[in-house]
Amino acid sequence: MRLWRLFTCGVWILLIVGVLAPEVLLGQTPSVRVNSRYTYDMLDPTTNINRKLLVLLDARRGGEVPNDSVTFGGAVTAIADVHQSNAAGKFGYLMRHPTSNNQVGKSASEAVLHSAQLSVTGAAGSWVTAHMELLYDPEQSFGQGTITALARNQIQLRRGYVLLGDLTKLPLYVSLGKMATPFGLTDTVNPFTASTVWHAFGGLAYGVQAGYSKDGVTVSFNGVQGGPQFRGAHTPVNETAVPSRLNNYVVDANYTASLGNPSSRLLLGVSYEKGSAYCQDYPVQHFQACKKENPAYDVYTQLTTGGLTVQAELAKTTDVWPGTFNPEIPQFPAHEVSSFGIGAKYRVIVASTPVDLSGEFSRFTAGPTGAPWDNQDQLVVGVAAYVAPTAKLFAEYVRTEGYAPLNFISGGGGPNVVPGTTHSDRDAHSNVAIFGVNVAF
Repeated sequence: MRLWRLFTCGVWILLIVGVLAPEVLLGQTPSVRVNSRYTYDMLDPTTNINRKLLVLLDARRGGEVPNDSVTFGGAVTAIADVHQSNAAGKFGYLMRHPTSNNQVGKSASEAVLHSAQLSVTGAAGSWVTAHMELLYDPEQSFGQGTITALARNQIQLRRGYVLLGDLTKLPLYVSLGKMATPFGLTDTVNPFTASTVWHAFGGLAYGVQAGYSKDGVTVSFNGVQGGPQFRGAHTPVNETAVPSRLNNYVVDANYTASLGNPSSRLLLGVSYEKGSAYCQDYPVQHFQACKKENPAYDVYTQLTTGGLTVQAELAKTTDVWPGTFNPEIPQFPAHEVSSFGIGAKYRVIVASTPVDLSGEFSRFTAGPTGAPWDNQDQLVVGVAAYVAPTAKLFAEYVRTEGYAPLNFISGGGGPNVVPGTTHSDRDAHSNVAIFGVNVAF
């Protein structure tokens, strides 16, 4: 009976495929495809973080994503690491949410799946494209509990949008859905660890984005849904956190100049955001309502020449973050939020394998000098070997100085925090060694 059911099921599958996609049975090129190089570029969390729309449009222009096709892909990142801190439960490394739920004592170690991604890109004709990405990331999920808790082991739709544009015919495009906001560069030269600038200002939101891209000039305008978005954007709606109006925006303009040969270029850019994430009153909690938006700006540059890449970036709010003033610790006034990063990487070839050597320093500042939530610094030294075009083995040493989690950053709540104190600690520091692999397919 079981064999008969399998046989019947197989016949039905063949019939359905024969009707809906006869080219598969006839040996013709199917419209369903994979492209690991394209997938790697789209899912890479270190490069073109908020410029994936242009990556997709360039792939369509170059024929990597042909008309009337569906491209499937995925990526997996697994890591093993050891952490050491001078303060129990205060590990400032941001690629793993630094909470006492997940790291206790002064040392921690793990061998885990950091993230897994699936993507689907559908091309309808020459100028309509739909894209979506599923993400599993228990180490950076906002869910409650430990990394094995069900709430942190959910799969989310990280990005999803419909993109209208054909750069071979017109240098304009429009996208509608859930996407990264085009604020700043936020890329990193590190093989795995994100820059502090991305952690502090990298945006992800519902909205509509329109852009222009031609002759090295790119201008983007992103109308962003109000209220606290998924990350990096918040404009109150009648002093509430209800996202019922399209009342926020991000604008970016950049220019890429050729320096005489195809491998040398200089990128210069500037961004402005009407409502950053730093507008809450004391005590600070993620996604709570704000009374007034706090704008931010970003300036960035990146130089690429031969195997060398050097970049620098500064992002800062225009107003103080009200919640950084704790009335029970009045000697520290409210302060603007800023983050900067500077880094470089150099590619060498070792036994025919491309190897990137990198170093980056970045800083998050949320309080005046001497405040427990003054700075959190991150220094990363890394090496990455591309054993295949879409397979990267990497190792990093990370040093963090300062511990300033955004929730209750200036006090007023959190674990074991009494009035007049805060769990932030400017004297806390951590050392981290990481080994991992990132593979796209």
